Amino acid sequence: MHTYLCTEARCQEINILRKGILTGLLIAIIASGCATVDQRHHTGEAIAAAGTTPYEAIQLAAAAAPRSVPGPFLVRIQAIGTDSGYTYFNTELDYRDQRNLSLALTPAAVSALELRLGTDLRTGLIGKQLLVNGDARRVRIVFLANGRPSGKYYYQTHVHVSDARQIVIVPDSD
Repeated sequence: MHTYLCTEARCQEINILRKGILTGLLIAIIASGCATVDQRHHTGEAIAAAGTTPYEAIQLAAAAAPRSVPGPFLVRIQAIGTDSGYTYFNTELDYRDQRNLSLALTPAAVSALELRLGTDLRTGLIGKQLLVNGDARRVRIVFLANGRPSGKYYYQTHVHVSDARQIVIVPDSD
């Protein structure tokens, strides 16, 4: 895993941008506060308010590249796949979609998460909303032709998850 550190000035820029986005979301939430809310959903809403959306994470990671940006991130899992020993939780059905934020889980994190859930990940997490702690970073994906780099590439945004405790399932998020 590569770790990229922000310079103090760049981290301040990212935090200012992030605070601006979160302030806008808070204003929208307050403005809609007149609606009746079922008391059972307060915990899930409080958790949800704490996370950066996939869209925001992708924009922030692109702006910070090659450095990463800190979470937490609020995601809804649409698809799960595996490659090279990692399990990927995707926020879009097509992992190549530019709007997709991928959670890249190590085998140890997958085992611990399945143990905690008591079920298969696809059964337990597809359609669920998660709050994920970690750092998002832009990753270059190179296309291969006959097993060799073709010179063509695209970018994905990944959050590396090495510990199942980085993931919290948002209550009542079905």
